[in-house]
Amino acid sequence: MNSKKLKVVVLTHGGANRLLEVLSAIETVEIAGVFIETATKPNRSLKEKLKRSVRYDGYWTTAKKFSAILFGGETAMDLLKKTNADLGILYGTNIIKESVFSIPRLGSINLHQGLAPIYRGGPTVFWELFNGEKEIGITIHFVASKVDTGDIILQKTLPLEYDFSRYELDYENFLRDFRASLKEPSVQLIAEAVSLIADGREQRIKQDTTIGKRYRLPTKTEKDALLRVLKERRHLDGIPLN
Repeated sequence: MNSKKLKVVVLTHGGANRLLEVLSAIETVEIAGVFIETATKPNRSLKEKLKRSVRYDGYWTTAKKFSAILFGGETAMDLLKKTNADLGILYGTNIIKESVFSIPRLGSINLHQGLAPIYRGGPTVFWELFNGEKEIGITIHFVASKVDTGDIILQKTLPLEYDFSRYELDYENFLRDFRASLKEPSVQLIAEAVSLIADGREQRIKQDTTIGKRYRLPTKTEKDALLRVLKERRHLDGIPLN
């Protein structure tokens, strides 16, 4: 076991307070920074950005604290480099360039809520439901230049079952609630992967990207098709609508 702590930076859209809390409890890990991706570059000082980030995420009392606009140009890149991080952790970001995710010494890992390589891309749960899957995967993998194709560190599966009695055909609310239920198991799997890397015990599994596919945002036609699929399943199961 390594005596030196693994320095990590978290790259996120926000809402990473639970992840930061869990990572802070790992004795072999040091949070070196948190970078929050935003759609625009507000005209704020670094001090103001820090205060806003503390309010937004609410937790990094044991870490060196700062935030920046991830895609805001040279300043953010320089700040990321200055962390001297060993590992980047992507937690709910848009696609990030290799020039960013490769800055940490060991590269970066990503949370993908899908069973890679079968399900790459997204959105989470929609396509698994569309295809009639009985499980959904959570994958922690190293980040590569192509979406969700890097070496896998850990995976787990959870049961996926549509609740007609509660949601009827309101699949959007089902997706919202089911995705919310994935947050805690996802955080715990990230923490487990980071602990393995900190201890030098991770095993990397290369993905076979000749199987599965990269999914994308569904079109209106595909959303309508999901409704038809759900109606058919409800009919086959003999479930009446309320």
